[in-house]
Amino acid sequence: MNIEGVEEQETEGGAGNWRWMICGLLFYAATVNYIDRQVIGILKVTLQQELHWSEIDYSNIILAFQLAYAAGSLVVGRLIDRLGTRRGYSLAVIVWSIAAMAHAAARSVAGFAIARAALGLGEGGSFPASVKSVAEWFPKRERALATGIFNAGTNVGALVTPLAVPWITIQFGWRWAFLATGAVGMLWVIAWLALYHKPGEKGGVAHGPLVAEEAEAAKKGMKIPWRNLLLHRQMWAIALGKFMTDPIWWVYLFWIPDFLNRSHGITLSHVGAPLVVIYQAASVGSVGGGWIPAVLIKRGWSVNRGRKTAMLICACGVLPIVLAARVSSLWIAVGIIGLAAASHQGWSANMYTLASDMFPEETIGSVIGLATMAGALGGMVIAKLVGYILQWTGSYSIIFGIAGSAYLLALAVIQALAPKLEPVRIEG
Repeated sequence: MNIEGVEEQETEGGAGNWRWMICGLLFYAATVNYIDRQVIGILKVTLQQELHWSEIDYSNIILAFQLAYAAGSLVVGRLIDRLGTRRGYSLAVIVWSIAAMAHAAARSVAGFAIARAALGLGEGGSFPASVKSVAEWFPKRERALATGIFNAGTNVGALVTPLAVPWITIQFGWRWAFLATGAVGMLWVIAWLALYHKPGEKGGVAHGPLVAEEAEAAKKGMKIPWRNLLLHRQMWAIALGKFMTDPIWWVYLFWIPDFLNRSHGITLSHVGAPLVVIYQAASVGSVGGGWIPAVLIKRGWSVNRGRKTAMLICACGVLPIVLAARVSSLWIAVGIIGLAAASHQGWSANMYTLASDMFPEETIGSVIGLATMAGALGGMVIAKLVGYILQWTGSYSIIFGIAGSAYLLALAVIQALAPKLEPVRIEG
């Protein structure tokens, strides 16, 4: 079969338009995901003052989220492979939306930790479902771009949150911030159930022999034991890459508002503008990180060379973060952090695409689930580490030093374990 010719056919007609509509739904889900996820970071200083949390208390609440997110990534990713993206993703969004609203009822560290854990459990299904949807609808050469586009929704969510949450909090109180943002996810569920079907299924758009072939493979219902995936060094390349770099994004998400307050005196009512700049940059980086390998591959580069060149560019873009805690200018610090956030999101778009580069479609939910769990485990480590570093030193210098070095080290590990991005053959 001439796969390249088939892929060209897939870009034409209604199927091409339909798959970009699917990508838009994934973008919306990622936006909602990060609105719900980031509220607590925006309100950190407010909640610490009202509820008298220490840095260690806050780190324990974040740890509860990370622990549940790790479990959710593993279990829900597996569930999505069995239920399919339509039903599995709907269930995940319903769980995390209810959990987000439940924060409004919490009155103690334990209450917030429980609500946060439920949020993490539901959100663990987001990226396994999104990456699996991309694998179902997009040819390989477009997957990094599609992933970058939907992943940019995380930055839009992180951008909307600092604009909306302070206003809601000042006008109505912090509990309404959790209620309002959590309710948004239910609207997405209605749209997803109405519009999403796999190619070739009832209500879906059939688009070519390649998709028919992949759909037939999925219908076989292969149940791949996790241990079979873990036997492959390609799985470890993705998992260790996520373990080393995902925690840095958690730092940006949960601690940057505190850094701006601690180092530059930025309060809740003024935090919006700096965070908008940072996450606008991250949005550009997410799409750009997917665009770079797409262009290089189109020009004749191998997938391996194009993907890793893009990842190297992103890894180098994070390096200046080591200076962020040492500069006295607010906007220079914001620019440095924005560059690092953009570079992380470009890196992340390619990290997710590594799964569909090397693993068959019917295993992608499980692969991404394992990898996302590894990233969440790394997030658990960074949550406690940041809490203790801030409690002991009051400075972000060490934290940003860790962030600057993580990506080049991760790329070295990926290159050692998957030097050619070799496809994996999985035995059921």
